Amino acid sequence: MSCESDPYVFSTNTLPTDLRFLPPLANGLLGWRVYNNIMHMGGVYNGEGGRCHRADIPCPLAVNVETEEPAQHTYSLDTHTGIFTHTLSSASVTVSQSLYSHRYHSNLMVMEILLVRQQTSAEPNTVKLVSSFTPQSKDIIFESGPDYKGGRHIQGKTTSAEIPGGSCPTVHLVWTPISSTLTLLPEQSQARWGFILVVANSLDTAEANFDEGLNLMATGNLRPSHEKAWKELWLQSKVEVAGSERLCKALIGCMFYLLSAFPSIHDTSRSFGGVSPGGLSNGGDGQDYWGHVFWDQDIWMYPGIALFYPKLARAVLEYRVGTVDGAKDNAQKQGYKGLKFPWESAVSGREVCPEDIYGLQEIHINGDVTLAFQHYLYLTEDLSMFTEGRGSEVVYGVADYWVSRVTWNPEEQKYHLLGVMPPDEYYYNINNSVYTNTVAKFSLQFAVELADLLQHPAPKEWQEVSEHLKIPFDQESQYHPEFDGYLKGNPVKQADAVMLGYPLGLPMSPEIRRNDLEAYEPVTDPNGPAMTWVWSESSDGSGAVNFLTGMGGFLQAVLFGYTGFRVQKKCLAFSPLLPNDISELCIRGVNYLGSQMDWLVRKDDVCIILREQASSAGNAKSYDLQVVLKSSGAKIPLTPGKPVTIPREPGYVCKVASTSTCWPF
Repeated sequence: MSCESDPYVFSTNTLPTDLRFLPPLANGLLGWRVYNNIMHMGGVYNGEGGRCHRADIPCPLAVNVETEEPAQHTYSLDTHTGIFTHTLSSASVTVSQSLYSHRYHSNLMVMEILLVRQQTSAEPNTVKLVSSFTPQSKDIIFESGPDYKGGRHIQGKTTSAEIPGGSCPTVHLVWTPISSTLTLLPEQSQARWGFILVVANSLDTAEANFDEGLNLMATGNLRPSHEKAWKELWLQSKVEVAGSERLCKALIGCMFYLLSAFPSIHDTSRSFGGVSPGGLSNGGDGQDYWGHVFWDQDIWMYPGIALFYPKLARAVLEYRVGTVDGAKDNAQKQGYKGLKFPWESAVSGREVCPEDIYGLQEIHINGDVTLAFQHYLYLTEDLSMFTEGRGSEVVYGVADYWVSRVTWNPEEQKYHLLGVMPPDEYYYNINNSVYTNTVAKFSLQFAVELADLLQHPAPKEWQEVSEHLKIPFDQESQYHPEFDGYLKGNPVKQADAVMLGYPLGLPMSPEIRRNDLEAYEPVTDPNGPAMTWVWSESSDGSGAVNFLTGMGGFLQAVLFGYTGFRVQKKCLAFSPLLPNDISELCIRGVNYLGSQMDWLVRKDDVCIILREQASSAGNAKSYDLQVVLKSSGAKIPLTPGKPVTIPREPGYVCKVASTSTCWPF
């Protein structure tokens, strides 16, 4: 990548030789790697149970542009606008091929081609459009339908449902025919062509979106409406650093690709299909975890989005609510009560992991899911998500599962969770995973909190189990062993026990926190999954690509590490500490209780500006915010547009809190 004056624009003169690393273009519903003849649609899977994977959909926009004479090539991805452009510059003509997944109209994808004459000539300029598209798929049996307003049309169903007796999704494609050549006539100095593709689950939706696309093209609003939607998104979030252009661009890239995986903030369909580790552009048969949704969504990707976009955060929770019936079935099949969310999820919520052991033993997924619900409530106090939004069903159902899953140990006078697999998947069938038990304890505590808040009678077992669930701790070494019988110094696959400090926030002394980090840092496998790196799952480029899990973890390292942000009941705590090579961190649009704040973190102080004050999502109440200094207890009101600057002191912790809250205790 070359250095650009604009950190939001990524440019190169050559494409990667490994085509898996071609830029993905997605909008929360449709996902595609540029030039690939295969794309995917959220919620469209083929195959039953463990064979379930994202269905391959042929992409008519799989087109390469070629000129008649030698040309210089430039490829750029503008993350301001989500547009990928291939520019070919020859002596006689400059060709620009632009591709994008429409950010507002999510059923729509676009290719635009612009030819600009570089010298006066009586000769036409012709370029070739080389297509690799074929209207076929190994997952969907397509048949041709009648053309619609000049657009080609194919339709089909997947060959196999996710669950026995289930319905197979229908897919319709309607697109503008693409000729094999385009010609700039002698009398023309430039010319532009637009091609649209609509992918939808019904003919009515496909035709309505094709109509909208044609109308936008006719009025010249196709690209502007897309760019406006991206601009609106970026106005609500910004994460930039001064001191490292490389870090700044990486943060922008991470936020761009994560936002691309989420629906429009104007989407009201509630049909969001969740976020998989490789995003919508990947996940076909045998590829990038088949497009399934893991804990990656709730623990690694979600927090960085929820800090800015409560609507998108709620979409994640609504996805989990939509899988409650499947989670109930999973629990019953395992002989337990309540809800057991699948280790690998698609649409139904039934377990679709190809290997049974993960669904049976990696039960920390339940606590991971409820942690996202807790995080959301603390950030928004949006009770509607937990009442008519049915979030309480998730929280209470998980609590019931834990109560039925634990075993009482009379010798230790503690509840145990036996026969589990921790996040560190090198070990299985172990007892009392410290991460699993901690996240279970916290989800039980949250169930009690929520029941009290909603005046719902809580079974006494929720509190009883949460208070007496074993959390392994080595008194002699003063650290948390990963599970019962773990030998200090044994290798671990990935972050596990170290996550007790963050994101779980288990209370412990700084000494114990340091001991945990120092115990596991030297024994963590460098070839394990890069949960806090970016672009690929493994450091050698193997595994899932466009690895949204790593991007989410990387983003959290800055958003919650450099700032010290901690989302807590009744406050947003912060304790900034910048690395030596970073002079400034700018975070715009932090959304707490419906109010947006801009933060400027510097070496010696923190400046906070309340940008907008409003009622929280789903909550008519408005909140007056103030900064509370822990050292002195001083309270500084936040007033819209008026900066508040706080000098930084070693080891200080402050918080943004409301003068009113939904919490009665």
